[in-house]
Amino acid sequence: MSAPGRRGLAVVGGGRMGEALLAGIVRRSGPDDVVVCERSAERGAQLAERYGVDLADLPGAAARARVVLLAVKPQDVDGLLGLLAPHLDRDHLVISVAAGVTTARIEAALAPGVPVVRVMPNTPALVDEGMSVLSAGAHAADAHLDEAEELLAAVGRVRRVPEEQQDAVTALSGSGPAYFFYLVEAMVDAGVELGLSRELSTDLIVQTALGAAVMLRDSGDDAQTLRAAVSSPGGTTVAAIAELDRHQVRAAMVAAVAAAHARSLELGARRD
Repeated sequence: MSAPGRRGLAVVGGGRMGEALLAGIVRRSGPDDVVVCERSAERGAQLAERYGVDLADLPGAAARARVVLLAVKPQDVDGLLGLLAPHLDRDHLVISVAAGVTTARIEAALAPGVPVVRVMPNTPALVDEGMSVLSAGAHAADAHLDEAEELLAAVGRVRRVPEEQQDAVTALSGSGPAYFFYLVEAMVDAGVELGLSRELSTDLIVQTALGAAVMLRDSGDDAQTLRAAVSSPGGTTVAAIAELDRHQVRAAMVAAVAAAHARSLELGARRD
């Protein structure tokens, strides 16, 4: 049972991801029972005014909220936990979106038995199209995962994995938006080289990317099937794919994701 008077959510950290989650939650459920804890007074006041939520310091946030969402940079987690730990108990639920920070590391800084859920979100959460992946800590039950999933669903889709898969998730979906942006940059540049304005080239590619993503999500067909449907024998698409294959773009993408995975493992090992 929760402590008397303790309910709702405290968002600790008001950066881009913290604000994205705050905005989605407020849009879905309203600002009641939501507090923000932000070390920059100016930034905190900005968020409070923008979303109609209350500000609180760390002790006040822990006293008012049962769910504490840690949305700070990984390098700031240890210092934050040192300040926050005395105010948390087993009736709280701690949800962390700090990349690479394990539940074991967070649990070690808290009182015994505090449930912790680790989340790997990505930046499309800013437009409510994020992909968030959850993992349970040693003391988090299915009910805690259900609660975290409901919270993150405000900004997109949610999946669950064992925590040992989080580095792969980081490499694939956490860093994934950057891969698509990289490809879009190249395609826009190609359009400019062919004589189109940058504005028109960008418009063409952005809408094409959006439409292709919706087809992947909603058509029931996989990427290979959809690609084949566009690739008429002897046509322009086949010529383009042949050139991509000649440059081993598929192999380069697999290697890129593997490099991100290796780096995530390295960073996690350094932190722990």
